[in-house]
Amino acid sequence: MTWRGEATIRDRIFSVLPYLLPLMYGLEFGRYLFVQFPILTIILIPLAPLMSIYQIPFASLVIFFALYLLVVRNENIPHFIRFNAMQAILIDIIIVLCSIILGVLGGGLQGFILQTIYNMLFLGVLAAVMYSVVQSLRGQYAEIPTISDAVYMQVR
Repeated sequence: MTWRGEATIRDRIFSVLPYLLPLMYGLEFGRYLFVQFPILTIILIPLAPLMSIYQIPFASLVIFFALYLLVVRNENIPHFIRFNAMQAILIDIIIVLCSIILGVLGGGLQGFILQTIYNMLFLGVLAAVMYSVVQSLRGQYAEIPTISDAVYMQVR
């Protein structure tokens, strides 16, 4: 659904870029799938330059706050871009929380259970990001249950 006006081509392109943040965080959960299916490393080829940026200490934190403060809270930017930026931030927060929980429980989880959880998280992040990117390129709002509701509450 496109409301609050039509999304231009420029808006569509800029609305896709914030989804690189959760995708970069989600790659750590794909390590078992990348070992089991080496063909999936094709995903990593276009992301290689960004992966080098994320190796800089606190770069991801700076990008996170820059997106929130300079894009989401700036009402001069079209609603479509701000909505997608906030949705990418919320997906990223969910990934970070899952990473913290797995870090705490990581010692107790071994083998098959840990691999299954990592694979499930990676595929979930990949599906959410791909769905959001496709919807954004189509000029439509990506409606992800619960997450989109929270985004609508944050972005006016």
